[in-house]
Amino acid sequence: MSGTPTKPVHLAVYDTYADWETGHTTAHLTQRGHTVRTVALTAGQPVTTMGGVRIQPDLALADLDPADSSLLILTGANLWDTGDDLAPFAAKARDFLAAGVPVAAICGATAGLAREGLLDDRPHTSAAAEYLAATGYAGGERYVEADAVTAGDLITAGPTEPVAFAREVFARLGVYKPDVLDAWYRLFHDSDPSAFPVLMAAAEAGDA
Repeated sequence: MSGTPTKPVHLAVYDTYADWETGHTTAHLTQRGHTVRTVALTAGQPVTTMGGVRIQPDLALADLDPADSSLLILTGANLWDTGDDLAPFAAKARDFLAAGVPVAAICGATAGLAREGLLDDRPHTSAAAEYLAATGYAGGERYVEADAVTAGDLITAGPTEPVAFAREVFARLGVYKPDVLDAWYRLFHDSDPSAFPVLMAAAEAGDA
């Protein structure tokens, strides 16, 4: 890992947040020394995920400064497709990208970024090209058929690719060395047993 992380990763949370999409990402970031803090529209009110889990947010979105963060993660949620309730999170993503701080968006969050105009000029992916086209955005020619896409400071992925999404986050933050990251992905995505000894050796050597 490239140095000891000094700024937390911020995970956006809101009602109907898709629990499964960021489990690999946040669990392994935490294991590798990163602090994950949750951010909601208001800090004092719990949110309920799609799986029925209640989360008490750490801070309010208005209080989140890109300068105090190493990454903003935006997850899918039904609310991305039913109105503008989550539009402030897409606006905050614009602030992050303008400040050179990475943003990682998966599933419905990509539609929010599309509506914000943040995918018009960047390679990206999502659940399907047609899903983003329905937003009326101007970035259709930059859509990439891939599990996950990193374009500078922006990471995007579809809802069925939480492991590929995590891999791109880890690569962007330098969480694992390239050969260890490759083994991590092969183990968790492909169930490749040959990857396990690589991870164990790296852990024992403290050289992941």
